[in-house]
Amino acid sequence: MILRIAVAPSGFKESLSAPEAAEAIAEGLRRARPDAVLDLIPLVDGGEGTARALAAATGGTLVPRVATGPLGAPVRTHFALLDHSSAVVEMAAVAGLSLVPAGRRDPAATTTFGVGELIRAALDSGARRILVGCGDSGTSDGGAGALQALGARLLDAEGVELPLGGGALNRLDRIDTGGIDPRLTGTELLVACNPYNVLCGRRGVARVFGPQKGASPEQVEELSAALERWAAVLGRDLPGPVDLRTAPGTGASGGLGAGLAALGGRLLPRFEVLLDRIDLDARLARADLVITAEGALDGQTVRGKIPAEVARRAKAHGVPVLALAGTLGHGVHHVRAVGVDAYGSILPAPMALPEALDRGAEFLADAAERALRMVLVGTRLAA
Repeated sequence: MILRIAVAPSGFKESLSAPEAAEAIAEGLRRARPDAVLDLIPLVDGGEGTARALAAATGGTLVPRVATGPLGAPVRTHFALLDHSSAVVEMAAVAGLSLVPAGRRDPAATTTFGVGELIRAALDSGARRILVGCGDSGTSDGGAGALQALGARLLDAEGVELPLGGGALNRLDRIDTGGIDPRLTGTELLVACNPYNVLCGRRGVARVFGPQKGASPEQVEELSAALERWAAVLGRDLPGPVDLRTAPGTGASGGLGAGLAALGGRLLPRFEVLLDRIDLDARLARADLVITAEGALDGQTVRGKIPAEVARRAKAHGVPVLALAGTLGHGVHHVRAVGVDAYGSILPAPMALPEALDRGAEFLADAAERALRMVLVGTRLAA
């Protein structure tokens, strides 16, 4: 009997890209079943690797650039040109958490200025349809830096321009929009984001993700207040069709979604725009088994993460799903509700995080082999 397995993982942050994760899983599966037919479908969610993956999928090109990083210093980065008029800007490539050393993580100071610079570079290249991938951010400035790079002036009550960083938004009085790049009005700006992320309120982005980016409890509340101020002034001076406080996706990438929505960007569920080029549903439907993976599985997984999306789509075709993860966190059992039939950690024993990250490919391959051998034993027993 031919065994067809779809391998559809996300990347493992600071360890493996999505293509590397797919290859590691495939290595383990071939040890257990050399004759299996494997369909490798590495997936991105708008975060790290998005521009590279979409360029590869469409025959596009990566365009190298130097732009302002999240700490204000220049970084080497890139955007993708998919054709003569379409571009992809990956915010993680210029303002991602991986660009902020652990000892310097201060979400009140980091900036999305480089994202605006990449959008401007895409415009300079002739793009009139720009997809901005949100995810893996190291910022909480509501997209203020991106607007500043695109020509907006953020002023306090004395008319003094604010410095970069979300912490300064508490002093925002008005936005001078006169210098905003006029080409944006003739550009389709699409923002691929997690619709569960909102800018303000009890589940606002500062409270949910601020601690992960280095914010103390006091900073979380200060940033929450700053983003409330940002939403109020932004909605007054750049009014648009959505509520910038609570509309789905406004909290994406530390609030970048809200800033780009104020410029006319359309906030779209990320999988609707990122997966439409790879025929994912048909490929899952052809499989006998689907294996997905991510760095961590927990209660947040069901809120728009790749393993949940893969499981939801596979479940619609009656295909069983196995999920592998570096760590299993609080609330992981909720993944069963979205279609994950079984899950497990790839770690063979407790160990220090640096070792786990360095040996990610090895552990993932071994875990995939073990998992498939268990599936094959179960299949024989059932028969």
